[in-house]
Amino acid sequence: MDFKLDNSLGFILNKVNTKLKNELLQQLKENDLTPEQWGILNCLWEKEGITPKELSDMTFKDKPNTNRILEKLIVKGLVVRKSHPVDKRAFQIFLTDDGWALREQLIPKVKQLLDKATIGIESYKVTEMKIILNQIYDNIT
Repeated sequence: MDFKLDNSLGFILNKVNTKLKNELLQQLKENDLTPEQWGILNCLWEKEGITPKELSDMTFKDKPNTNRILEKLIVKGLVVRKSHPVDKRAFQIFLTDDGWALREQLIPKVKQLLDKATIGIESYKVTEMKIILNQIYDNIT
């Protein structure tokens, strides 16, 4: 049976993911953030007051990893944890003013990186690629 690793969809996806993540890490360095922290902040910019479990689900990270990321963001003064008003065992996560302020700095950087990554690719193809990749994810979930 013939199988070329460098032509494998999984290998190509991993290679692209690794490159994008490394480039994103460089973009976020001056703000002392990691790509994982960026993901959590991005979710909170869309919806505050969610639980660590909800953040775990949204970012496809396990709960212990999400909690470690949140602890670092709390230490950096970017988010705060408050008791959940209904479920006393749970917490809600909110952005601080500093956490909100990063939005205006970081989103343009990330958009610029994604624009660089898709140079020469027509926008409808990028849209199709996202649809296809989400379908692949759904197929194996």
